[in-house]
Order: sequence, then C-alpha cells, then structure tokens
Amino acid sequence: MKFLKNILLTVVLLVVSIAKSQNFKSDKYTASDVKEMNTLQLLQYDGLNALNGVAYAYAKPFHWQKRDLYRAGATSLLVSGLYTFDNESSDYFRKQEKEVPELIRDFGWYFGSPQNNYGVTAGVYAYGLVTKDPAWRRTGVLMISSATAGGILQQILKTITGRARPETGLGRHEFRPFSGESGFGSFPSGHTVLAFTTAYALAKHFDNPYVKAGIYTVGLISPVSRLWSGAHFLTDVVLSLAITIATVEAVDRYLDTRNGYGVKRYGRGKTGQDPQKFVFKLSATSHSIGLTLNF
Repeated sequence: MKFLKNILLTVVLLVVSIAKSQNFKSDKYTASDVKEMNTLQLLQYDGLNALNGVAYAYAKPFHWQKRDLYRAGATSLLVSGLYTFDNESSDYFRKQEKEVPELIRDFGWYFGSPQNNYGVTAGVYAYGLVTKDPAWRRTGVLMISSATAGGILQQILKTITGRARPETGLGRHEFRPFSGESGFGSFPSGHTVLAFTTAYALAKHFDNPYVKAGIYTVGLISPVSRLWSGAHFLTDVVLSLAITIATVEAVDRYLDTRNGYGVKRYGRGKTGQDPQKFVFKLSATSHSIGLTLNF
C-alpha cells in the first residue's frame, strides 16, 4: 500500500510539474503546410497536439480567472446540496433499474467501457486521417486527448478518495483512501467520463442543435445506467460530468490555437488564434448562478 501511495504521489507531482511549466508556443505549421502533409506526417502532427492538449487541460486551473473560480464555486455549491440527498437519490435510481429495458442498460455499460469507447474514438480519428478532413481529424484528436486527460485524472481521484459505492450499503459518508478495492471506487465515475467525453466532443462537430441534443442524450445513458446499477452516487456522476465538460473545453481551446484544423470554433476565421467564446457557459456572481448553452 505504501508503494502504491508513493507511485501515485510521484505521478501527481509529475503531472502538476509538467502542466505548470508547459510552454504552449504558437503552431510552427501554417494551414497550407498541414494541408500538404502525408498521412504519416498528419499522424505525427495530431499525436503531438493530442499530448499537448492533455498538458493544456491540466495547466488550465493554474490560469483560472475570476469567472472560472465562480464556476468552480457554483459547482461546489450544487454538489454540496446534492450530497445531502445522496443516499435517497441512490435508492430512487436503483429502484428504477428493473423498469429500464435491458438493451438500454447494456448499452450504457458497453458504451462507457474503455475497450468499446476507445474503439469509437479511434474510428472517428481514423476516418478523419484517411480522408484528410481537418474537421473530423480535430474531432478525433479532441476525443483522444480529452479521454486521456480525463481517464488519468479519474484514476488518480478514484484511488485518493476511495469512496464506497452505493451497492456496498455503507452510505455516502464512507471513504477509504488507497484501499484498492473495487467497492471503494465510486468517485469519479469512469463510465461517465469516457461516455460523455465522446458525446460532448462529437457534438462539437455539428451545428444543428437537434443533432447535438441527440448526441448529448446518448452520452448520458452510461452515467444514468451507473446510477441504476448502484455503482455510483448522484454526486459522483454530476462531478464527473463537470470534469468532463471542463476537460473537453480546455482541449478544444488548445486545438483552436493550432493551424491545421479548419474553421475556428471560438471566434472567426481559421484555427490558430486565441479562443474567445464558449459553448457551455456557467455564469456566477455573488448574487446569481446561471447556465447557458450556446449553439
């Protein structure tokens, strides 16, 4: 157990050190340069951006502005309120499981499982790479980078917190850090992180609000299925969704500063400039809290 703690501490310190010291320079390639790249060169270009996207996501909290702190505070208030009813909400969701079609429950499990989820992600990127479509390549890189960043973070948090799952019957207050037992890995929800990362990143590829809504709905099946099965509390899922959205947004903003991914999403013109607008926007002041979804 002591060995595990030392390894985890080393990983955390390494990640924090890299994130804080990372210097995100301007893209040395122009859009024309990227357009002329062959498949292998594109693979190298996208691979480097995927790795830098992970580092950028981890570095983002060190550069939070006042509005970001408000968002974090608002999320904390929401989760604190939900935590009060974690046992009751878990009982409610678990009672619904038998009423849910088996097909939906199975989809929720399989879509959020790493081996299946990574298959979808790899397929999206492979399509963009083979067709040399910058928009689909960006979506694939966004999925890969965000899933990597979120996956590493959720494993670290799961080990550190050691929160008991609802199915253990120990209640919402039971935490056993570094226990290593499967029954004490409730927070965060790995299925939620992977499934909604894929959905949220994929939805960014489309402009139609109905298509976006449909993709978000599919992406939420895995998180809710974990509530039905008693694998996670409601607060575990809500915080996992918050982590997912923050991670994807951070990586997507990094990709907007690269020149090889077509039209900008956060401003006008081509990629390669600083992002200026949001898709999901949580506004919070000392007097109010609001969530806006801009298509």
